[in-house]
Amino acid sequence: MVTASLVKELREKTGAGMMDCKKVLTETDGDMEKAIELLRERGIAKAAKKSGRVAAEGLVEAYITEDGKTGAVVEVNSETDFVGKNEDFKNFVMSVAKQIVEKKPTDVEALLAQESIEVSGKTVQEVLVEKIATIGENMNIRRFARFESEGLVEKYIHGDGKIAVLVNMKKGNKEVAKDICMQIAAARPEYVRKEEVPDERVSKEMEILKAQTMNEGKPEAIAEKIVQGRIGKFYEEICLVDQAYVKDPNKKVSQLLSETDSEVVEFVRFEKGEGIEKEETNFAEEVMNQLK
Repeated sequence: MVTASLVKELREKTGAGMMDCKKVLTETDGDMEKAIELLRERGIAKAAKKSGRVAAEGLVEAYITEDGKTGAVVEVNSETDFVGKNEDFKNFVMSVAKQIVEKKPTDVEALLAQESIEVSGKTVQEVLVEKIATIGENMNIRRFARFESEGLVEKYIHGDGKIAVLVNMKKGNKEVAKDICMQIAAARPEYVRKEEVPDERVSKEMEILKAQTMNEGKPEAIAEKIVQGRIGKFYEEICLVDQAYVKDPNKKVSQLLSETDSEVVEFVRFEKGEGIEKEETNFAEEVMNQLK
C-alpha cells in the first residue's frame, strides 16, 4: 500500500512532484529504491539523496595525535540537540575519539568492551551508561573511523559538531590537508578517485543514464555515445579528485594536489544523524496528552 508518508519521503529524497512520486511508488509496489531509479530514468529526479534526512541529534567529533600521524572520528547520538551542547557530553565524545586512537578497537562492540582511558576500572559501555543516567537521555556510540598515516592526518569540524571530516594524506602539508577536508565537507565526495567506484555502481548508473537518454527520444546507438559523455559528470560528483575545487572552481582538486605535490590516501565524512529516521512529534500535542 502506498501511504502519504511514503510519498512524502520519496519527494524529500528526490525533489520530484507529489503525483510523480505517487505514480512510481504504485508501479513499484512501494519499493523506495526502485521508485527512485524509475524517477531518474524518466528524468524527473536528477539524483537520489542516499543519506536521507538528518534526524538524530548528538555530535560528531575528531581527535588527532600531536605528531599528526594518527586520527579518529566518531559519532555519538543523543535524543535532543540540548545534549549536544552539554559540556559533560562534549567531553565524553572527545574522550571516545581519543580512546579509538589509542586503543585501536575494531568496531563499536569492541570499543564498548574496552577499559575506559578516562575512568579507571570501568569499560566504555559502563561510562556511557553513567552518562545516560546523569544527563537523563538515551545515547549511543553509532560509528567511528581511524586512520594511521605515513604522511599526515587532518580533521575539520563544521557547525558545532554537525559534520566531521578526517583525511589521510600520504604527501602534502597541513594547509593543503585542511583545504581538502573543507572540500569534502562541502562537496560530499564518496570516493577519492574513479578507480575506487565499484563496477556494479557504474553499471547501474550507465543503465539509468541510457534509459534517461532513450526516454528523451534518442536512438539507441546515439544514446550509447551520450551515456559515455554523461558518465564523466557522474564521476565529477562522487570522486574527490574529479570535483571542481570549491575555493577555485576553475580548477579540479586533482590539479590542486598536483600543484602542491600532495596525495590523498583515504577520507571519511560523518554528518550527524545522516540516514537515521527519527519519529516526528507535535510538541504541543505531546504536552496536552501528558496533561490528560
